[in-house]
Amino acid sequence: MPLYETVLIARNDISQQQVDAILDGIAAQIEADGGAVRKREYWGLRSLAYRIKKNRKGHYALLGLEARSELVKEIERQLALNEDVLRLLTLRVEEIDEAPSPVLSRKGDDRGDRGFRGPKQSGGRFESGRNRRSGGEDRSNAEQPADNAAAE
Repeated sequence: MPLYETVLIARNDISQQQVDAILDGIAAQIEADGGAVRKREYWGLRSLAYRIKKNRKGHYALLGLEARSELVKEIERQLALNEDVLRLLTLRVEEIDEAPSPVLSRKGDDRGDRGFRGPKQSGGRFESGRNRRSGGEDRSNAEQPADNAAAE
């Protein structure tokens, strides 16, 4: 049987148990048809890149499926009709990787090996050097450009 990976985004106002119920329903349909769910991951509540149906966040889940193509099309149709599912993407793959997805392995490890950068340097937004001349010395109030001195 062909292999598929399905990622779905559910509304943020439903609970994780309701998302699990949606995934359990998919798994039950596939197993009743003789297929198998080879991988199941819940990625958690994540921010969306843009609003989808007035939602800024969504529950992400990934399923690795081994099922007939007709059954996968039927599951996609049913999920598209489900009000709790915002988006759905199903791809046919050559093999399903049993290791955790990169999304899960990166969770909570945003800094990587960058470590501590040290204390902040002085300066910043308001000390950008805009009032400095090319030689590096500061302009003083006594030293005005010739145009302003002639006007007085």
